[in-house]
Amino acid sequence: MAALVLDGKALAAEVRAGLRDEVDALAAAGARPGLAVVLVGQDPASQVYVRGKARACEEAGIAVFDHKLAKDTREDDLITLVRQLDDDPRVHGILVQLPLPAHLRADRVIAAISPAKDVDAFHPETTGRLFAGTPTFVPCTPAGCMRLLALSGVSLPGARAVVVGRSNIVGKPMAQLLLAAHATVTVCHSQTRELAAEVARADVLVAALGRPEAIRGAWIKEGAVVIDVGINRVEGTKKLVGDVEYAPAAERARAITPVPGGVGPMTIAMLLVNTVQAARQSAR
Repeated sequence: MAALVLDGKALAAEVRAGLRDEVDALAAAGARPGLAVVLVGQDPASQVYVRGKARACEEAGIAVFDHKLAKDTREDDLITLVRQLDDDPRVHGILVQLPLPAHLRADRVIAAISPAKDVDAFHPETTGRLFAGTPTFVPCTPAGCMRLLALSGVSLPGARAVVVGRSNIVGKPMAQLLLAAHATVTVCHSQTRELAAEVARADVLVAALGRPEAIRGAWIKEGAVVIDVGINRVEGTKKLVGDVEYAPAAERARAITPVPGGVGPMTIAMLLVNTVQAARQSAR
């Protein structure tokens, strides 16, 4: 039986459509949600991501304030801009596109963002609240993964969940959200021994290690749900693949996300959700 393909594009369109009425109501009350997007340098992938985020915001009626800075921008100047955006009442969310050029310290820049406008949910206070079980904003990619898991129909309480990857952006918060949903969670990473055996025990697999097709389809447990966060370009081609070997995994899984068209659109949709939430909170 073929796996259910978890269509992130369709689900993201539903999420955005559901936001439109609230965006219009906030705008009518004088609090149109606004997102400031800061891009430093001209990294091609980052440019693509920023364009996609801006387009989705505009379609949902969210105001976008674009700030494109030179690659050699000084750290203090970037932080000054962030603080100016914090003080701007039109801006409800601030997104500094990562990765930053090597001379800029992302942790210092992120710490300069007010937690009330931290719609990427990377600020230490936001992270701390998530791990304490009292979240304000949830990081966009893990939040999107949870929506996709809900779409799959999987029952998370008691399920064995394996997260491959331990980044602050995806792996760690993903594990925390699964724990909050009462799954039994294992986090794997580059130093994990017998990765194949760990994956083979997973009722739910979230792959977020950033290596093309590193997780072989034959490792997937029959009937598992597979969420593939990875998006990797095959060298010398325009083809994109995930961290999971898709075709053989789809033969074994109950449900699986495609690449592209799975987690990526949901990440952007959840950014919009966080921005609208920030605007709602500021209007109280």
